[in-house]
Amino acid sequence: MSKAKQINQSAHGLKPDCLPFGEVLGQSIAVIAPITTPAANLGLIFALSGNGTWLSFLIGVIGLTFVSLNINQFASRSASPGSLYSYIVKGLGPTFGVISGWSLVLGYLFTGMSVLCGFANFGGTIISHLGIHISPITLLAIGAGISWYFAYKDIELSARALLILEGISVALILFLGIIIWAHKGFAIDLNQLSLHSATPSGIAMGLVLVVFGFSGFESATTLGDEAKNPLKTIPLSVLGSTILAGIFFIFMAYVEVLGFSGTTANLAENEAPLSFLAQQAGIGFLGEIISLCTLISFFACVLGSINPAARIFFMMARHGLFHNSFGEAHASNKTPHIAVTMCSLLMFLIPTSLTLFHVKLFESMAYFGTICSFGFLMTYILVSIAAPFYLYKIKKLRPIHLIFSILAVGFMMIPVLGTTGIPGSTLFPVPEPPYDAFPYLFLLYLITTCGWFILQRLRSPEIITQMEQSIEEIHIRFSDADNI
Repeated sequence: MSKAKQINQSAHGLKPDCLPFGEVLGQSIAVIAPITTPAANLGLIFALSGNGTWLSFLIGVIGLTFVSLNINQFASRSASPGSLYSYIVKGLGPTFGVISGWSLVLGYLFTGMSVLCGFANFGGTIISHLGIHISPITLLAIGAGISWYFAYKDIELSARALLILEGISVALILFLGIIIWAHKGFAIDLNQLSLHSATPSGIAMGLVLVVFGFSGFESATTLGDEAKNPLKTIPLSVLGSTILAGIFFIFMAYVEVLGFSGTTANLAENEAPLSFLAQQAGIGFLGEIISLCTLISFFACVLGSINPAARIFFMMARHGLFHNSFGEAHASNKTPHIAVTMCSLLMFLIPTSLTLFHVKLFESMAYFGTICSFGFLMTYILVSIAAPFYLYKIKKLRPIHLIFSILAVGFMMIPVLGTTGIPGSTLFPVPEPPYDAFPYLFLLYLITTCGWFILQRLRSPEIITQMEQSIEEIHIRFSDADNI
């Protein structure tokens, strides 16, 4: 039996061996939503890091590369829709695996909610310029509904849409960035390179927002059943999305800070910096196109968030952690259709509820975006700890692996301290309300979900054996296929 066929037989009713490298990479890029950072969020980072903004991004890339290397210790040996949840079960056991599973579910769902609010907010602004006014709830429904259809119908259609939408948008942003730099005579900004007026504390605080900008880079790992040659395409996508997005962020940060220098405008206070810079360069029409691309990127990120969230629900359900129906795949579409539908509904209903209570879309976007970060940070720390334990079990542990693990965990503690704060600290001050309550809400979420898991274990002790055997079988299949 061929290696490809043997691995394909392990698919859990999903469409096997259908996604080439480009579409797997597109999944991770879509959740990162790279153009939303230079188009909408760079001013927030600049307000903290100043001329050290590019350095915050560079440090972010280096730190997340260490996280990627830990993830790829698993991804290069096994693949499944369970993503980092399955990896951490393998490295640290079922309890930590379930913690990571629930953390990832929260991370992807709240990422989807945040960018769905961004889609509705940005879309409403663009449409209002045409004299058309649509209610926020209608726009939320449109964004969630179209995303649900793509995710429900076909993973190939969904992944291809992500690749095309993000590819075109990033290409246009890069083109604009080059024009802005050319308008400045391709100048070398010594103020940025010398970190003029930048402070270590500002660069560290900017790094917190940088890490949030990369959240979801690992989402390609949820395509384990559907990717072609997953043990190569998925690790390449995890590492590649981090490095490519990082290069893009560093370049655009440098160009935008340079572009605003010598103008009366302040990057830290500008909500549409690329539109302003396009006007300065005499190509204002391109700024309008970029606004449309940003809207498209928000949509792509909604779709990109539904795909991994649904597949983690799907895998956890097959391990007995949810109702069995969530672990079913559509007979003809071969997608986790029930999990996709549930995730889409949650992404629509929760932001809609806040809208009904008169919370503005922009505020909801910030709230959801902050909360989602806790889920990702928890998972990145756990997988970085799990990697050396896993390698020790399979007798592959080397000193360099311990170094990668320590560096990754140490790096991730910077955004953790940035989001929780240290009372009395000027480097990591306690966030303002309501953000100061979010760490406690996340802790309550983990206590509740872990409490539910403990009850399940008490009622059905076999759930642990079922989970471990299922994940072990996947590892054995890939190990056997490597030896064919």
